[in-house]
Amino acid sequence: MREDAYRAIRDAIVDGTLTPGERLNDGDLAQWLGVSRTPVREALARLEKAGLVRTKPGRFTMVSPLDVRAARDAHAVTSAMHELAVREALPNLSAAELDAMRAANARFADALRADDVDAAIAADDEFHGVVVTASANRAVHDVLEQFTPLLRRLERLRFASLSARGSVAQHARIIALCAAGDIDQAVAVTRANWATLVPLLETEPMDDDATL
Repeated sequence: MREDAYRAIRDAIVDGTLTPGERLNDGDLAQWLGVSRTPVREALARLEKAGLVRTKPGRFTMVSPLDVRAARDAHAVTSAMHELAVREALPNLSAAELDAMRAANARFADALRADDVDAAIAADDEFHGVVVTASANRAVHDVLEQFTPLLRRLERLRFASLSARGSVAQHARIIALCAAGDIDQAVAVTRANWATLVPLLETEPMDDDATL
């Protein structure tokens, strides 16, 4: 129940159902989710650590604005974890896992052509998730679970633009390099793929609090 509440609130923040600056009431959220207040409060505490919620005890809990500095930090960590996942997974990556990556990339391309941002993000997550799972590194998984949501709101903007189309080709290149067993180049292209978010982090307007 705690995990379900966490994921439901997290996803509602990431997809914009709960908007930046919106006040959150644990009673209302509990009623919405059909759970008691305890798992909601625990979920909000986790989301605060992840940077998606801000709390002033006794005053309010709200959806965090998108903090550009925090997003830049999260991007650096997330990129490094995906590179590590490729490095650790590739020696044992199976044909079935490569096929799963190809299928996810095909869904990713279809979603982009259909301008379906939610489906594009889901397919992109599935693509990279194959390697993360294959790495069998629990620490990598846990770090990505914490920091990826901060980037997903940025990814929604990126996947809504033509610049995301280049990721399809980069994904295909990663698959080819993994199939060839070229660890160093696969890591390098993975790094380049995640670097496509950097211009968005650099060009989005910021206010005095460095938030979007």
